[in-house]
Amino acid sequence: MTLTILVLGLIAGLILGLPVFISLGIATYLALLASDIPMTMIAQTLYQGVDKFPLLAIPCFILAGSLMEYGGVTRQIIDVISRFTGKITGGLGITTILACMFFSAISGSGPGTVAAVGSLMIPAMIRHGYDRGYAGAVSSSGGTLGILIPPSNPMIIYGVIANVSITGMFLAGMIPGAIIGLAHCFVAYYVAKRMGFRGTGESFEWMDFIKTCWNSKWALAAPVVILGGIYTGIFTPVEASVVAVFYGFFVGGVINRGLNFSKILQALYDSSLITGTVIIIVGTSTLFGQMLTMYQAPLKLTNFITKVSTNWFVVLLLLILVFYFLGMFMETLSTIIILTPVLLPLVTQLGIDPIHFGIIFVVTNEVAFLTPPLGVNLFVAMKMADVSLERLSLHVLPHILAISICILLLAYFPKISIWLPRLLGFGRI
Repeated sequence: MTLTILVLGLIAGLILGLPVFISLGIATYLALLASDIPMTMIAQTLYQGVDKFPLLAIPCFILAGSLMEYGGVTRQIIDVISRFTGKITGGLGITTILACMFFSAISGSGPGTVAAVGSLMIPAMIRHGYDRGYAGAVSSSGGTLGILIPPSNPMIIYGVIANVSITGMFLAGMIPGAIIGLAHCFVAYYVAKRMGFRGTGESFEWMDFIKTCWNSKWALAAPVVILGGIYTGIFTPVEASVVAVFYGFFVGGVINRGLNFSKILQALYDSSLITGTVIIIVGTSTLFGQMLTMYQAPLKLTNFITKVSTNWFVVLLLLILVFYFLGMFMETLSTIIILTPVLLPLVTQLGIDPIHFGIIFVVTNEVAFLTPPLGVNLFVAMKMADVSLERLSLHVLPHILAISICILLLAYFPKISIWLPRLLGFGRI
């Protein structure tokens, strides 16, 4: 009975359009009223849910991304990439996706990547005669890579809950991130060719390219410093996030001289808003998840799914379809926090590597950024491109198809994800 109230309470809250954290909180409160568990569990679990050291990396990576955006680092990254790809058919669209891939290695946020790169590239594409829907689609689709290419905030959350190495998760996301990024580039090129969008027309000059790279060397070195320090063991992911903040201050303020007091305040303000949203969802989702665990929801779900099939191939396909559906209505971090403790016993019982499952979980949530009614990346891009949600949704369909093909590839060829972390000795903690 209590479990039924918990689930129905969440569904009712989402149907009514309440924010996810409020829906989670109300559902848990109603379930507690129907149980013998004291209400003090709410305060204790909310505190314990966010009192995890690895979570400190999230606000720092978000702040680092904001500082580098306001400090001109994003513009330098785009300048370098556009020198190389600008003349190709649909070159500005390809530049946008590659810039998103590069910026993802700094920010760890999907919508943050769309905002940083799209604010520069969408006006540039429109000026060069690109369709507004196309410009918004490549920006919102490229921004999905922000949660797959390390550092990734959802990967940090998953690593904490699933008790797997966060560094191992970061390593596992590198090859899938490159594959999906190239798939987006192919779609951008194909669609641009069909619609007749040309490149910038500028010829490629090696000396000009090398000069641009040299002038932007501090911006290009950012992922090397951040990720290189993690993988070489110089510092942990949390320490790397703090290094990223100081690096952002240094490059943006001292090297580029693009940061002033008002921009630093704006970066702090933006990152505080995002961090506050993340933390409150983490807390309420942990509370909800603990109630699910207490009433044996993971065991009941495992028994139900294994009655359908015990073949890992079939079960993984069913879970991917469930993730697609939930992603249209639930925020990425909420989905990961709620479902990880429920589904992890099932996938490990079927012999699926937890790191491999984590990558599938994160990649399917990339689709969630592009599917209404939630589709956060769409809302960010549609404002910058000044295009309707319906039109933008049609333009992202080829990108969703590309991600879906990649998901099946990653799901049924697990070595793509787990080869690199296993090679370097990163597995479960």
